[in-house]
Formats: sequence, structure tokens, C-alpha cells
Amino acid sequence: MLPRSVEIVIGDVGDPSTLKAAIDGCNKIIFCATARSAITGDLFRVDNQGVYNLSKAFQDYNNKLAQLRAGKSSKSKLLIAKFRSADSLNGWEVRQGAYFQDVVAAKYDGGMDAKFEFTESGDAVFFGYVFTKGGYVELSKKLSLPLGCTLDRYEGLVLSVGGNGRSYVLILETGPLMDTTQSKLYFVRISTKVGFCRVRVPFSSFRPVKPDDPALDPFLVHTLTIRFEPRRQRPVEGHKVIKQDLRSFKLILEYIKALPTGQETDFVLVSCTGLGIEPSRREQVLRAKRAGEDSLRRSGLGYTIIRPGPLKEEPGGQRALIFDQGNRISQGISCADVADICVKALHDSAARNKSFDVCYEYVAEQERELYELVAHLPDKANNYLAPALSVLEKNT
Repeated sequence: MLPRSVEIVIGDVGDPSTLKAAIDGCNKIIFCATARSAITGDLFRVDNQGVYNLSKAFQDYNNKLAQLRAGKSSKSKLLIAKFRSADSLNGWEVRQGAYFQDVVAAKYDGGMDAKFEFTESGDAVFFGYVFTKGGYVELSKKLSLPLGCTLDRYEGLVLSVGGNGRSYVLILETGPLMDTTQSKLYFVRISTKVGFCRVRVPFSSFRPVKPDDPALDPFLVHTLTIRFEPRRQRPVEGHKVIKQDLRSFKLILEYIKALPTGQETDFVLVSCTGLGIEPSRREQVLRAKRAGEDSLRRSGLGYTIIRPGPLKEEPGGQRALIFDQGNRISQGISCADVADICVKALHDSAARNKSFDVCYEYVAEQERELYELVAHLPDKANNYLAPALSVLEKNT
């Protein structure tokens, strides 16, 4: 039933070695795969690991193109730091601090310590502990970018890290280097997992430490800091450890890069809202789907995550659509309409780095009139996606 121009490639999203042929020559991806069973292993393999495998294969392919084009590809990242030898740790400073001092608690203060070392196994490891009440430790360095490169040409950072699953605060400092009294600090909290992962951090997610300061201007950034603090740490879900000491940490740093600014989506992921799934398997399915979504957000690719209501086999374009965020929709949607949304999302800047739910239009319940604002509103070119998504938040 497919046109002759479509090339068929047989592969398995759960097997990374079979994906190279599929992504060769591609510049965009629509991921519609899903496990056919409710077995946890199958769900993890397809809906979670499958998204990771394909996004990584796509990233590797883009990186290969960038190398072949001597870094002139629009997909080229800016290398800020690569930790591959003991010398690569030069310039990084380990510091300690505390948000407040408690005289009474000081009697029982266990102290804090942190180190940044290059191990015999070839890893750059930032590790230590913080037993001091209100204490924190951090790793900081003044950035040294190549001549002619400024961060305002990029949309965010991507970190390749490993460790024991702690969360960290990423801090960017701006202002004149010669006068630190005029410095402004911007922060965002990032999460890691046990083992290695990539953490994608858009510049738009950074918030000023002082609420009255202006929004972050990447052009002015001169210092990068990674801070660990015991507060707000959470036990690693599913990690089988009798007792996790949330005051100790281990962060293996592989690289830090800046992501090139993009206008369009690279990877569309068709997820689900959970509607229409049997209650007995809904939790397992949603857990795998959400893990796959998080994997895509961290990949560094421009993404669009679409969560349709229950799919219906009927003609598309017959009914208005509702776009929303927050798992509040209650109706189904035609497969053809979902396909149309996927194709439109590939070339609509309004869809880049957004996640949303979609279904057929219906009468909103009282005090839930938000639906009326985001219904199908096509423009003269019949592009209903841009106006519908203009009211939705990014990175959700």
C-alpha cells in the first residue's frame, strides 16, 4: 500500500545494531512503535529503550555528518569540555559553601568534602559527601570558547554524565569578569540516573537567582558551575539498594557541549494519554511511555511529543481538534488526524520542543474552558498547528 518511493528497512528498535541502515540518509524521524504486550520487559524494550536507541543512532549519524563537513553542519555542537585525560581537569575548581550557619547543629556537623579526579579507568569523577546542614559543594570553571564562538548562537547545553542518580544544580554566571560585583547568576536543577545518560538543558530553562534580574543572555555567560546539595535529593526509583545515603554523590563527566539553535523538529514521538488502555496494564504502559519521552528530551534533538486520545479508524479532517497539556482530554481521535499532526509538526517551529495531548473537540466541563482556547483554528494556509500550540508551554 506504500508508494514506490518509500524504502522499507527491516529492523528492531530494541537492537541498536539494526538501526544504522534505517537512519542512513534521514533528517527527520516519526516514531510510532509500541509494544504489543503489557509485559514489562517488552514495554521497556520498545517504548523506553527503543526511543533511546533510535534517538542515539540519529544523533550519532548527525555527528558523523558534522565531522565529514568539518564542523560546518547545522547539526554541529560546540564542545565546551571533554574529559579524556588528567589535563582536561585543569581549570576546574572544587569549592564548598553553606546557605546558612546553625550554631546548635554545628556540634553534630559531619562536615563535607569533594574531589575531582581522573581515575585509572579513564573517568573524570566529581565525588564526595555533604553532612553539613545547609551545605553544598560545587565544581566550577571559567569558560574558554573558540575565537568567534558565543553561546547566543546555541539553544542550550547537553551533558554526558554517569553516576549514582543524584540531582544537581547547574549555574551559569554572566557579567564582566573584571568586576564580579556586577555578576548575575542563573540556575536550573538537573536529574541524572544510575549509569550513564545525556542531560539536555535549554538556556530557556535557567532562572535568575535574584527574581528582579533580566532573563539569561547566553552571550554574556563566562562561568559554568555544577553544584551538589543534599536537600531535594530523592531515592533512585527501582534501584535495589537497602539504604541510599542521599548526602553522598558521584558524578562521572564525559563531555559538555552546546546545542545548535534549530527551528524545526527532528524527532516526532507518538506517545499516549493512557485513555482506552485496560486499567490492569495502564500503569505499566504509561511508565514505559514517560520514560521514553524523558529519554528523547535529554537527547539534544529537537522533539515533538504527541499524546493522542484513543485512536479511531475513520477519515481525518472531519472534526475540530483539542490541544492541551495535563492529561485532561477525554475523547478519541482519528489515526489520519494524528498522522497529519505528525507531518505538520516536522516543519512547524511552533511544535519544536513541545509535548501535548490531542483529541476530538468536545464541550468543556465547567471551569475547564481552556479547551475552548486551543481548539482547531486553521489559518489561511490550513495550518491549525501553530495557532493551537502557541498557548502551550515548551518542555512539558
